[in-house]
Amino acid sequence: MQGFEKYKKMYFMPPVDCYDWVKKDSIEEAPIWCSVDLRDGNQALVVPMSLDEKLEFFRLLCDIGFKEIEVGFPAASETEYEFLRKLIDDNLIPDDVTIQVLTQCREHLVKRTFEAIQGIKKAVVHIYNSTSTLQRDVVFHMDREEIKKIAVDGAKLVKQLSEEYEGNFLFEYSPESFTGTEPEYAVEVCNAVLDVMQPTPDRPMIINLPVTVEMSMPHIYANQIEWCSKHLKYRDSVILSTHPHNDRGCGVADAELAVLAGAQRIECCLFGNGERTGNVDAITLAMNMYSHGVDPHLDFSNMPAICEVYERVTRMHVYERTPYAGTLVFAAFSGSHQDAIAKGMTWRKEKHLHEWTCPYIPIDPHDIGRTYDADVIRINSQSGKGGIGFLLQQNYGYNPPPKMREDLGYRVKEVSDHEHRELGVQEVLAVFEKSYLNHTAPLNVSEAHFVQNENGSITAKVTITSGGNTTPCTATGNGRLDAVATAIEQQTGMHFTLVHYSEHALDADTNARACSYVGLKWASGEETWGCGTHTDIIVAGIKALVSAINNR
Repeated sequence: MQGFEKYKKMYFMPPVDCYDWVKKDSIEEAPIWCSVDLRDGNQALVVPMSLDEKLEFFRLLCDIGFKEIEVGFPAASETEYEFLRKLIDDNLIPDDVTIQVLTQCREHLVKRTFEAIQGIKKAVVHIYNSTSTLQRDVVFHMDREEIKKIAVDGAKLVKQLSEEYEGNFLFEYSPESFTGTEPEYAVEVCNAVLDVMQPTPDRPMIINLPVTVEMSMPHIYANQIEWCSKHLKYRDSVILSTHPHNDRGCGVADAELAVLAGAQRIECCLFGNGERTGNVDAITLAMNMYSHGVDPHLDFSNMPAICEVYERVTRMHVYERTPYAGTLVFAAFSGSHQDAIAKGMTWRKEKHLHEWTCPYIPIDPHDIGRTYDADVIRINSQSGKGGIGFLLQQNYGYNPPPKMREDLGYRVKEVSDHEHRELGVQEVLAVFEKSYLNHTAPLNVSEAHFVQNENGSITAKVTITSGGNTTPCTATGNGRLDAVATAIEQQTGMHFTLVHYSEHALDADTNARACSYVGLKWASGEETWGCGTHTDIIVAGIKALVSAINNR
């Protein structure tokens, strides 16, 4: 690809390599979560949310369990100012939720921000200025000391105003474009801000090291985070935070490795919404922890409802393959995958397992409000007998034998292939019933009576209807079904061998129907299948036999 030579590495490694995080193999506990959907996420929308939509989204975030929510940049627009005042004046902020507001380190913006939060019970005031080499040279035309002075002056003003306004205020500082900043200089600026704020363990300060633009592989960011964590002042009074964007598609990896490297807090958005390629996806991060047995302290147990609200108020679409939340993330169309999943589900049921173990499905779809029939086994022309049989059993109680499932699989795939579409579970049932169930034409046994002989054999007196003619006949066999089959062969001149018979209860109540399956092999080598249902198990077996005959 032409043009690659105009790019070069723009990230900075810390003075000393820090790789303690490499020794950790997993995240052991959830970080502090801060949703920035209503600020960073909202400013990335083609059509920003209205006041009512913001309020609905805010309630959704509270219901999910976010305890810190950045609601806007109140000094930037009247709409964001009014939204914040609505939350405060109408007492809409739950007692256990802390509101966060963002402002640049500019005097008039900081003052306007404190006007916006007047009367609030508690809030995080988040100030920032850009520190990267590129921004220093290209945007601000300032040297290191001048950029640091912006941060220090902003911190002094925030501290002064926090003493003039009523409220419980916590402070956050971000060296914006941290990933393009020399780590030792970023720490120098952060420490200067910390010296102004003088945090304590009882009143900590948030230092946020954002991936404003993703410039490196995730392990480089983890190295930067660990080095900064070890060199920040007041470390026991600092909550180290991260705010990953997703320019290289590694936002989730950046966040996870940052936590291993010492980050205690993550600023994130539902479904990764945000500027450009987006912010890190809160759902993927939380559910990744959940899938490893760690409580994320966020509730995504009704994922379909969350998706519905999100899509409606943001006018964004949750991509079908979005991890955990997409409509197709559990879907298996491949026959071999379906077979493994079906066997996994059956194995779990037989073993009465609580621990989740199922091939191809990393978490139980039920945990996030999804269903097996609609979300896991999906039927199209690529599907196989295992998945199709699983759907019949899961939804309607039918459990056809393996060879019959194979025959059914070909019939279902033929329909899907011919119509070029996916089939629903009811359509699969319709194919099954049309192909095998209780067929009475062209031949039918309308009546059968049995006599037990002294030698153990059974004599059947059978009434056969075929071609408009009704004929009584009698035959003997080693069982009731064998006697009926012999009577049919003698009367019609057919020749077949009963190669399969099985039965099970179809319903759970006292009036349960019996379900029987019959497989026949003909002189030509052809095999046909039939299914019969009835409250009488003998009748069900006869119906299955007749259906198999009629399927020739």
